[in-house]
Amino acid sequence: MYNKLTRSLLLLSAGVGVLSAQPAADSAKFEVASIKPSTPGENRVSIQAAPGGRFTTKNVTVKQLMQQAFGIRDFQITGGPGWMASERFDVSAKADGNPSQEEFRAMMRNLLKDRFQLAFHTESKEGSVYALVVAKGGPKIQESKSPGNGPNLRRQRTQVSAVGAPMPMVAAVLSDYVGRQVIDKTGLTGQYDFTLEWTADNPPPPGSPEAPGTTAGAASSTTSESSGPSIFTALQEQLGLKLESQKGTVDSYIIDKIEKPTEN
Repeated sequence: MYNKLTRSLLLLSAGVGVLSAQPAADSAKFEVASIKPSTPGENRVSIQAAPGGRFTTKNVTVKQLMQQAFGIRDFQITGGPGWMASERFDVSAKADGNPSQEEFRAMMRNLLKDRFQLAFHTESKEGSVYALVVAKGGPKIQESKSPGNGPNLRRQRTQVSAVGAPMPMVAAVLSDYVGRQVIDKTGLTGQYDFTLEWTADNPPPPGSPEAPGTTAGAASSTTSESSGPSIFTALQEQLGLKLESQKGTVDSYIIDKIEKPTEN
């Protein structure tokens, strides 16, 4: 059973790395940052990096913060205590000036290191990934009519709606639903508006893994679960895109140490 929950996340540009091997922007830190436990019963989940150096989160887990800070997906994080995925926090922070997306991500990494005492190491190995490619017949996805209003994504259990989303962002979000890293190989360089809907419990096409994973707590879709396309079929029928199984390098982030922050 899934709680009714809408996730409105500003996904910062994707990328991977470790705290000791990030670019010079990793010296950037928020001027002030408040971290408090979220209000019990809160349903909305949000991560916002806004002009003027403002950064706020509502009802997020440490795992979700890590995903945004490092440009990784949930399945790439291993180890650590259970509260990393269950306890939720509100963050209110302010940076000097107007940081870039990469600078915001660097500040998030330092926030995790300084306030949560995050320490980890990475391991890379060959594994199964998906390549997001254009399906036969060409793309059906439309370039954004209001690219200045994005990127913005609204995610539900069986639906993703986007405004001004670039393909790397689309690939990153799909990773959460199919349980594998998705790599953008579409060659599409624009920003796109779309709504993708599928049926979570519908069997996927032959050769695909079992029904794609969903994010616990996501809202129920209006799509009937007794009929309708899988996410694999929906991508082709609705967007003219396709997921192809391939071998690739998968990075795992293994938690060595993490602590709950003190309130302030």
